[in-house]
Amino acid sequence: MSSFTMYSTPWCGYCHRLKSQLEREGIAFDVVDIEQHPEAAAIVESANGGNQTVPTLVYADGTSMTNPSVLQVKDKLAALAS
Repeated sequence: MSSFTMYSTPWCGYCHRLKSQLEREGIAFDVVDIEQHPEAAAIVESANGGNQTVPTLVYADGTSMTNPSVLQVKDKLAALAS
């Protein structure tokens, strides 16, 4: 079961780094390529003041984070679990 959805692009270095870090930590997540799914680009834009900034993470509670560190993600997931 995934904890959140990461919106990304194939060429984004920040996305690749965060994906690797999350995988090493064993954190489950879904990935959506905003270049392949235009409707997903609209979600990213709404979370980032009209910009297509990635990685953007959207959590089950509807909140989002843009280009977070793995520590910020872990803290957010801990807060959602409590």
